[in-house]
Amino acid sequence: MLDNLSSRLARHLSDLRRSRDWSLEQLAQASGVSRATLSRMEKAEVSPTAENLGRLCAAYGLPMSRLLMMVEDSFDPKVPFERQIEWRDPETGFTRRSVSPPSAGLTGEVLECHLPPGTTINYDAPPRPGQEHHLIVLDGALTLTVDGTSHALNGGDCLRYHLSGATRFETEASRGARYILVLI
Repeated sequence: MLDNLSSRLARHLSDLRRSRDWSLEQLAQASGVSRATLSRMEKAEVSPTAENLGRLCAAYGLPMSRLLMMVEDSFDPKVPFERQIEWRDPETGFTRRSVSPPSAGLTGEVLECHLPPGTTINYDAPPRPGQEHHLIVLDGALTLTVDGTSHALNGGDCLRYHLSGATRFETEASRGARYILVLI
């Protein structure tokens, strides 16, 4: 059995699909995630990878952080470090901590992410086309490809963009990256 957050996420993924009256097969076609994998995620037999969550979010038209917020606790103005939900991709080791989670009444959100050395994550489609992103590399190096244009980023660099197409996050074999992602 997975941890409590992963179990709540599994229930929510199932509820979200059912609320749209989609079969597993329909969701598989819309997202590009296999029916078997979807079934295992909904039964909390496996935790979804970042790429699979990205595909599901694109199919549902939801930013990943919004999807994850739906399974988190209610809004509180102060978000102490120990209450900042951290999600880990079991396949790549990628982590994203919700420093300032999305909530009703607030437009933006802030994530702290860590992409280990030698890791690549592809998102085929944006969950919410046109969303404004500000990515600040805290340390390490990251190549971020947005709409076919690659940007080599190092500690202190900031990349600002509107999300409209596929994205690719990639680190070198010898060096990972820790970064802040501000979503507006």
